[in-house]
Amino acid sequence: MDDHEATRAAIETVWRIESPRLIAALARITGDVGAAEELAQDALVIALEQWPVQGVPDGPGAWLTATAKHRAVDLVRRRVRYDQKLREVGRDMEAHAQAEAYGEPDIDAMDDHIGDDLLRLIFIACHPVLSAEARAALTLRLIGGLTTHEIARAFLVPEPTIAQRIVRAKRTLADKQIPFEIPAPGELTGRVASVLEVIYLIFNEGYAATFGADWIRPELCAEALRLGRVLAGLMPRQVEVQGLVALMELQASRIPARTGPDGDPILLTDQDRLRWDRLLIRRGLAALGRAEQIDAAPGPYAVQAEIAACHARAGSVKDTDWERVAALYVVLAHLTPSPVVELNRAVAVGMAYGAARGLEIADTLTSQPALAGYVQLPAVRGDLLAKLGRLDEARAEFTRAAALTRNDRERALFEARAEACLPEP
Repeated sequence: MDDHEATRAAIETVWRIESPRLIAALARITGDVGAAEELAQDALVIALEQWPVQGVPDGPGAWLTATAKHRAVDLVRRRVRYDQKLREVGRDMEAHAQAEAYGEPDIDAMDDHIGDDLLRLIFIACHPVLSAEARAALTLRLIGGLTTHEIARAFLVPEPTIAQRIVRAKRTLADKQIPFEIPAPGELTGRVASVLEVIYLIFNEGYAATFGADWIRPELCAEALRLGRVLAGLMPRQVEVQGLVALMELQASRIPARTGPDGDPILLTDQDRLRWDRLLIRRGLAALGRAEQIDAAPGPYAVQAEIAACHARAGSVKDTDWERVAALYVVLAHLTPSPVVELNRAVAVGMAYGAARGLEIADTLTSQPALAGYVQLPAVRGDLLAKLGRLDEARAEFTRAAALTRNDRERALFEARAEACLPEP
């Protein structure tokens, strides 16, 4: 790699790390997420022009921030509300002239609200006024620092579709005049729920891809984990924030064991637990411990983390405290009544008290409209029926599951399980 390529690689690395904070600071100044991203991109272009010639500055993130902020102030100066906005910025840019002469602007006097700004940006990107798909795309773009191409590739969606979602999301935020602020205490719980929903949506799409050739997309899990850790650092006393981080850490610990050498899925009951990531397990249990120390009732994410912890603490499927898992699903169903939660409870009950009792619960869900096309319902019923020796019925359920899934690896798994139910020749 020559010097030019090395410099460009350094710029891309700095951009990925610093762009969320940079856009957040600029959005506070301009009050416009779209304008903030454009200003940040302008700063990146300047860096691409200057750094290969002048060298990468000692404080590259600070350089980008100060350069973009100068341009933001120029933008504010051109606006009608000149005096008011300039007071909000509250900086005399002439004080930076000498530092600029040496090629690196002085930002010592800049506003020290980066953490709060980033938190505000997270709440804006995940605002309930946007659709779940738009929130996910905008969050990965603004907070994750991913390019439109990277987001499209991760979700297996055409790049123009992702670009349109992002553009429309930013336009909606501007048209609705969404304020760049942390919600008031009375609104915080609902808005945090929206943020957590987006982060977990991103994680789940990586953990068990809904369609495509790969069962797992680790890059999406990694981005969701990074977002969750950032949020936990900014909101350390929120039970559900810590609960979600714990849940994702514990679930992510299984990723190395969830696929075989050829990429085929390996179910929880068949995984080699020695391949589970012990560091992620320790981090997940630590986050769960922090959630338990907060003087507040646990929410759905914290309860799901408790369930994941039961698996993480067990050395094998047999050693798992399935009775506790089943009881925790009862608690979860109380917090968030859902046929999907009941289906998961059916699995736990089947492991704790026998397949027949689990099947009784699963059978009550077959008429639920919400599960009409849900691939896991026939998959669970097929597994329970197979354990009971009702192989013809099990084969029919696995065949139905294979027809429902849009993921190639999962389809192959269900087809193999259906074939395994055929009688010996």
